[in-house]
Amino acid sequence: MRPVAIFRFSPTEGPAHFAEWLDASGFSWDLVRIDSGDSYPADPRSFAGIGLMGGPMSVNDALPWIAPMSSFLREAVELDVPVIGHCLGGQLLAHALDGRVTRAPVPEIGWLDVETCDSVARSEWFGGQGRFTAFQWHYDAFDLPAGATRVLANDFHPNQAYVIDDRHVGFQCHVEMTRALVETWCRTGADELPVTSSPSQQSRADILRNVDNRVATLNRIADGIYTRWSRNLRP
Repeated sequence: MRPVAIFRFSPTEGPAHFAEWLDASGFSWDLVRIDSGDSYPADPRSFAGIGLMGGPMSVNDALPWIAPMSSFLREAVELDVPVIGHCLGGQLLAHALDGRVTRAPVPEIGWLDVETCDSVARSEWFGGQGRFTAFQWHYDAFDLPAGATRVLANDFHPNQAYVIDDRHVGFQCHVEMTRALVETWCRTGADELPVTSSPSQQSRADILRNVDNRVATLNRIADGIYTRWSRNLRP
């Protein structure tokens, strides 16, 4: 089978549990380090699927790699190469398919609940879970691109995840977290964390409280998401 291409946009936002799941499931993967200047692959069909990770930038920033990334993703969708996007990755996929990405009314930072809002997706993608706690760290939010079905929502942002053609999935929230990644972000993003938690933004202490159990629970849900996504991987 061809490898999965994982696009990294920040050195502190690697594939984490997504890579762990690929390894455990016997899928090979190639890391494309956009943050280090790696060149774009010529053809999305070189890969079994495409994974997009997070990053601190906005799709609306004047960065030289955003336009070619959008073209690459449009071509991947047209060619039925499965795409999965995490946070910025979900925004990039929406942006490539003409979904609007704007500043969110409120930021989300920390462990926040999301709810499934499509009965088929609840069964197919989320193991029957009606609600679970995901990790959040974002200031922008996406509108649904054309043809997308909303599958996750919460009280702060109605579009937490979408599915397109039962093959491509974009998340606003982070499902790929590990303890190490949580700790890294709390360190590198310390100046963004409030001293006292609010409904949509948690303090460092609240983020790290019970972190092992939170990560383990999220990993189990992510395993189901990744397993469902992998059904359409190209041989």
